[in-house]
Amino acid sequence: MRYLMFPVPTMRKHPAKKTVTTPRHLSAPARLWWKWVTNEFLLEEHHLRLLELCCRAWDRAEAARRGIKKHGLTYTAKNGDVRPRPEVSIEKNAMVVFARLLRELSLDVPPPGAEVRLPRLAGAGG
Repeated sequence: MRYLMFPVPTMRKHPAKKTVTTPRHLSAPARLWWKWVTNEFLLEEHHLRLLELCCRAWDRAEAARRGIKKHGLTYTAKNGDVRPRPEVSIEKNAMVVFARLLRELSLDVPPPGAEVRLPRLAGAGG
């Protein structure tokens, strides 16, 4: 188990592992990621709340991405102007929130549903 870089309260020398319930409103990839993160890291109650917000931001970005895939990036307004669809800014804002919350948690982990890839070695061809 990895520990976060946050100081552990002095009242508990060895914090006990609590069973944490996964929020039901999250998507399947976000729920799997939640379970993985909560098993890998020792999280306090406030970290769990941030993690839930992080997962919700990811789900919102994914929902916007599906809307973009279905409807495209732009639409034509009544006056003939081509404008970006609202989903574009929703996705962008959700990904910014996701990245900030992930940074706030000090987790160096892949996002939900991402393939885990090893970093490239320096000097490896290409």
